[in-house]
Amino acid sequence: MSRLTHVTSGPYAPPAPARELTVDSADGARLHVEVHGPEDAPPVVLSHGWTCSTAFWAAQTRELALDHRVIAYDQRGHGRSPASPACTTQALADDLEAVLAHTLARGERAVIVGHSMGGMTVMAAAARPRFREHAAAVLLCSTGSSRLVAEALVLPLRAGGLRTWLTARVLASRAPLGPVTPLALRILKYATMGPGSAPHMVEACARIVHACPSAVRHTWARVLAQLDLDHGVRELSAPTAVVTGTADRLTPPVHARALIAALPHPLGLTELPGMGHMTPVEAPEVVNAKIRELVTAYVTGAPEEAGADGPARIKEGS
Repeated sequence: MSRLTHVTSGPYAPPAPARELTVDSADGARLHVEVHGPEDAPPVVLSHGWTCSTAFWAAQTRELALDHRVIAYDQRGHGRSPASPACTTQALADDLEAVLAHTLARGERAVIVGHSMGGMTVMAAAARPRFREHAAAVLLCSTGSSRLVAEALVLPLRAGGLRTWLTARVLASRAPLGPVTPLALRILKYATMGPGSAPHMVEACARIVHACPSAVRHTWARVLAQLDLDHGVRELSAPTAVVTGTADRLTPPVHARALIAALPHPLGLTELPGMGHMTPVEAPEVVNAKIRELVTAYVTGAPEEAGADGPARIKEGS
């Protein structure tokens, strides 16, 4: 009997998509894709993080699909996309390119949003021709390009080799997470969300994360432990805004600040006080507003009106 993969009521219950499709990646991996909203609306592409699924974006698809075409897909091995033996950052880039090729017309421009591993997917694809063709602007949420395990604050230990070694083993554990119990909710909240996260937010995230197969969780954790996409950040030429939570234990703000320093066309860093790693769930109003700003400035608005540095309202600390 399969476990419930997402909540079925409330603001984090995923809305029904306008259509669903299966996209084949370069190596034949099959990807589940959902399209929400009007077909003629400006497009937004959502790439989720480690152990999540399209359901993670419920608060974005529900609100943005009123007047945007929102495209969300399950990373390989996650959600309704079958697991694949190829688990690399290059495979993630292949998958994003395949989704863009199958859902956007030639030359069509979109805002591309990546959370956590989804942001790393964007960095891995940054130099790809298909990505550059379609990426009008980018929003990176709660992500980093390297030193993920060394900088993680999941374990309350002093920085150093012991903490890094233990963190890598905790994150890559093969143990099944089991049912969503009160204890499991407390653990997930501590590791991935801010201390003020409401119970319904924690419940929504727990349902999604606990549905990820343990083998998939283990395999991708090992990939992320070795991550080095600093070169990809320097190749990310699209105007890019960054959002981080000040209480993020998985990708602390040090990563976001490094991204802003390295990006060729940064649009500013928004630090959300008290928020953890799950910023699209914890602060949906802020994330949705950022996406709308980017769409207005770089997709539906005239480029010359946006200016070389993007709209003035997208600033650090905004």
